[in-house]
Amino acid sequence: MKIYVALLSFAVCLGLGDGALAAYEKPYIGDEKIYVATQDDTLVHIARNHEMGFVEMRAANPNVDPWIPGNGTELVLPKRHILPDAPREGIVINLPEMRLYAFVNGDKEPATFPIGIGREGLETPIGSTTVVRKADGPVWRPTARMRREDPSLPASVGPGPDNPLGTHALYLGWPQYALHGTNKPYGIGRRISSGCIRLYPENITELFAMVPVGTKVTVVNQPIKLAWIDDVLYMEAHPDMEQAIQMEETGQVYSAKMSDQDMAFIVKAAGEHRGKLHWATIRNEVRDRTGRPVMIARRPGADLDVSKPELIHGDEVPEKREDVLRADETLVKNSDVGSDGESKSDIAEEQPGKADLDDVYSGGDGDELKETKVSDADDADQLNNPPNIYRVMNP
Repeated sequence: MKIYVALLSFAVCLGLGDGALAAYEKPYIGDEKIYVATQDDTLVHIARNHEMGFVEMRAANPNVDPWIPGNGTELVLPKRHILPDAPREGIVINLPEMRLYAFVNGDKEPATFPIGIGREGLETPIGSTTVVRKADGPVWRPTARMRREDPSLPASVGPGPDNPLGTHALYLGWPQYALHGTNKPYGIGRRISSGCIRLYPENITELFAMVPVGTKVTVVNQPIKLAWIDDVLYMEAHPDMEQAIQMEETGQVYSAKMSDQDMAFIVKAAGEHRGKLHWATIRNEVRDRTGRPVMIARRPGADLDVSKPELIHGDEVPEKREDVLRADETLVKNSDVGSDGESKSDIAEEQPGKADLDDVYSGGDGDELKETKVSDADDADQLNNPPNIYRVMNP
């Protein structure tokens, strides 16, 4: 495991010339909250209503039954995030935390959304690209391989509740990949896609509106992030790509060990205060992967934050936020074509199937991952020589 250190300076400018807005200065966003569950709550429903992903909710609440948290149970909403070590420009996606950051507001706090990412064998790529096209009302066209495996699949599915792409898509410069919505929102915050990045229906509409074509997209793999906040060094440890599956299924990871390289990165982050590092806390967090920033060192005289997190009582908030309700209604009401009367996209997606909530949690998205999926000759040919970059994709 490699640790990436998010030691970000406090006076970064965009470099766009005179009058340009300064970039967001803090090395973190948000604050942790506590949610008091009701009798009918589940982690997947709480996650969606508070813009969290399933794995990050389970990691922060490892001893809670995800399906029956229990009336009155206090759950951590891990809404404070150390920013990834990446340029604060455009869209930044950190795969292990399954979260997207949109730096589109100048010196204001970036927007952030939970995401679903590529599953094992169909990983979301790492690197930099751009948004090359946007589509309101994408059309799903199964690949030849998908239709060969399931001849009953239609040639295409237009906008509507049966479209796995949801209501909007932002195509990337990487052929076969896009940011898009979903008709299975409870798969967000999991490794469930064929490589594309999925967002909740209500979040993809927000992102679609704020991100223009040409926006830079940076994808990183940083399971552990560190940052000095005032005079305190914090570490935020997420399950890595392999551990995410363990966390989803069992609420814990089994292979979290700290290497000499890990320790070297932490010591470098601490700098002259390396002697103040609390190694017991570091080992515990590397083992537990809670995804919550924890103090691992502090400078002499540092003031400790003794404030209590905001308490949210589940019986005092709506079962679904208004934007969630609107997003679900829009998904159902959409017609078979986009607003201009044309099919808006030719992106391919796995057939969603008719799984209930248990299936959505425990399995894939209607298509079980097969060992031959990556080595399939037709798929390999499409990856190397895509006939149309908008026609064959890995959502």
